[in-house]
Amino acid sequence: MLEVLWRGQEAHRDFLVRLMDDPPTLLEAMDRAGVWRVGLVNYPSPDVMGFTDATNTFAANYARANPERLLPYGGVHPRFTRDPAGDVDRLVDLGIRLVKIHPPHQVFPANAYTDGLDALGAIYRRCEERGLPVMIHTGTSIFPGARSKYGNPMELDDVAIDFPALRIVMAHGGRPLYMAEAFFVLRRHANVWLDVSGIPPARLLEYFPRLAEVGDRVLWGTDWPSPGVKDMRQNIDQFLALPLGDAHQKAILETNALALFPAAR
Repeated sequence: MLEVLWRGQEAHRDFLVRLMDDPPTLLEAMDRAGVWRVGLVNYPSPDVMGFTDATNTFAANYARANPERLLPYGGVHPRFTRDPAGDVDRLVDLGIRLVKIHPPHQVFPANAYTDGLDALGAIYRRCEERGLPVMIHTGTSIFPGARSKYGNPMELDDVAIDFPALRIVMAHGGRPLYMAEAFFVLRRHANVWLDVSGIPPARLLEYFPRLAEVGDRVLWGTDWPSPGVKDMRQNIDQFLALPLGDAHQKAILETNALALFPAAR
């Protein structure tokens, strides 16, 4: 897993290690890129990725350096938890702003609660009750042991139906195999949002030619510093070069995220 994570990052390895240890380093990188806020994407995946529940505490502690600009994400693994609802409550107490579910890395479909994984349903239900958004990975994964068959966005159709008040963020738009399914789910359900991170910005309209139709529920993201994503600013500039109107660009880059994560007043 580490070999894949570091692939192509050798020249920046010292910087990336410092980034993980020192929030001011990230904030400086954000300032250089013209980025106001980032989501700190974390989730437990002890058997595939080696991430334990300690990732939740890491994200929460890291974000305390600047709670307005650093939004901590965390998770509860339904195959390992003994108290799914209570563990969601504990995430809220930590200050976690969004729960991440990663089916290919946690090895179950996003609707596995319909087939006996009751803890997953309890997690969704508690997030719905607490008003906590849930981000669900869709699409493939290149990491060893990841099960990309669980990345089909159609599984989110069940989740959106069964938990109608749950705000669902569909990460990566099913890249690169399931774009049509992702667009269908997004258009069908008003409680689903599309995160475009991990999609090469220059190809965004190739994958989603009708993106403007759903522009009020599209969330900008880069997946930086994951393999293949070199620079936050570069991705933004490539997005701004697309033939989208100013209103759509502003919504995707700024106002949609503010609706999901309101700024402090």
